[in-house]
Amino acid sequence: MTKQSIFGRIAQLAKANINSLIDSAEDPKLMLDQMVRDYSNSISDAEGTIAETIGNLRLLEDDHREDVEAAAEWGGKALAASRKADELRAAGNTVDADKFDNLAKVALGRQLQSEKEAKAAEPQIASQTTVVDQLKSGLNAMKEKLGQLSAKRDELIARSKTAAAQTKVMDAVKSIDIMDPTSEVSRFEDKIRREEAKVRGANELAASSLDAQFESLEDLGELTEVDARLAALKSSSASEIEK
Repeated sequence: MTKQSIFGRIAQLAKANINSLIDSAEDPKLMLDQMVRDYSNSISDAEGTIAETIGNLRLLEDDHREDVEAAAEWGGKALAASRKADELRAAGNTVDADKFDNLAKVALGRQLQSEKEAKAAEPQIASQTTVVDQLKSGLNAMKEKLGQLSAKRDELIARSKTAAAQTKVMDAVKSIDIMDPTSEVSRFEDKIRREEAKVRGANELAASSLDAQFESLEDLGELTEVDARLAALKSSSASEIEK
């Protein structure tokens, strides 16, 4: 993965609007699961590439430090050779003095080369340092987004489980709601009411039969009274005739 593609991926993922994506998803949980996997994979890829980029930067810094140290070392050797040449020349040994001056020149040449290489590496080190800082910042943003995604997914799962549990409770309550005509209890109550109504009907029928019997007894009583009065009337008439 190139640095350009890393920057693009980091920018795309870090700027993702989680709530907007959830609102537009047909199945938010599945979408969040997929996003968590995508973010995790992207972070893993980015970490590997960023680690490599950091490693390259550290190599450049090591080379730069070695060049700086070499320049200082060659400067010290040039100074030592120059001083030795001055001592020999002061003692009248010009031949050896010239030899040490030449060594000083060689050391100075090496010093200049090391300084040149160190200076040439500095812009590249600065550029790579900027890139690494940006990559680290983007990676941290991605990890923060991943945390938000994971939290949102966990929240959604918890809410889904709660909603499912509430639905089960409501179904259970509905099944025993005596006001619900579709419930088992309501149907059982209706059956009992019909049986009670049947008993009431039988009672009314029996009561009607008893009433008829009592009415016949009353009619019989009236007939008996009529006969008694007739007999009394006849008896009264017979007594008057005898007189």
